[in-house]
Amino acid sequence: MGTLIGHVAPGFGFFIIGLWHLINHIKLHARNPKSYTSLPWFPTSRIKYLELYTIMACCFMSISMELFIGPDRHQPLDPDGTIPSNHLHNFEHSNISLTFFIYAFFSILLDKLAPPAQYGLTNLLGAVAFGQQLLLFHLHSADHMGVEGQYHWLLQVAVFISLVTTLLGINCPKSFLNSFVRSISIVFQGVWLMVMGLMLWTPSLVPKGCFINLEEGHKVVRSHGEEALERAKSLVNIQFSWYVIGVVIFGVTCYLVMMRLYFEKIEYESLSKFVLQSEENDDDDEDDDVEAQKKVNGNKVEVAKSFLQIGKPFGAMDIER
Repeated sequence: MGTLIGHVAPGFGFFIIGLWHLINHIKLHARNPKSYTSLPWFPTSRIKYLELYTIMACCFMSISMELFIGPDRHQPLDPDGTIPSNHLHNFEHSNISLTFFIYAFFSILLDKLAPPAQYGLTNLLGAVAFGQQLLLFHLHSADHMGVEGQYHWLLQVAVFISLVTTLLGINCPKSFLNSFVRSISIVFQGVWLMVMGLMLWTPSLVPKGCFINLEEGHKVVRSHGEEALERAKSLVNIQFSWYVIGVVIFGVTCYLVMMRLYFEKIEYESLSKFVLQSEENDDDDEDDDVEAQKKVNGNKVEVAKSFLQIGKPFGAMDIER
């Protein structure tokens, strides 16, 4: 991180994973509204572990960029083997990626071995990854007292929601609302990271009264005075509010559209089956009625015949008399 691409790339990854979860949770709930059970990750038809493989690949690329590709000497250590001050944040970012890599790796392993505690352990690993992310962003070694610090502080709100909802998912696997909020928070993490990258490292988007300054090999946003700093922080807060509203509208709209597409289709199919079964039952009832009618008519005929047969002797006897 620390650059435009360093925030936009992982932000896009969070956005895609969050959107993938949001769509699949809504689809799963639409198809099974009464028996819904949340899933920590979703398999695909062709490549079962595509989601987890993607997370592992992105994390590996992130660690490589932070520790080997990004640094000028293509390794983060000083000649004496110590970690220089300007590379501390590289190790912090790489530890976040490493934790998500471990989550994805053990999720695959748990799915293959299928132990009794598979679901709980998978969610616990996800919670550990979000907890690591929250801790390292909160105790970040970089200077986050200015505008960049305000962006990071608000990012922690979204990470905290992802952490809490992941922990709640262990004991509340049937709560769709918990899964929905978790997916929205991951989507928002991605959106906010991309916004950070664009707003902090695009000169034309830097707030009025602020400028980009090169410090210890990294570009940071500085302000000309306290008034400019407070104004810039207020603008960040307003942006955060706008994006919260936008992401919530997006999530609820996705829910309504997908429920209309999948839930009504399922209801229509079940109704069609019900109508067909009713028609079949009606046909069977009609056949039974016809057979019963025949039997009844037959009995009437038999009764009539027997009556005539009995009546004949009596008639004959009267005539003879």
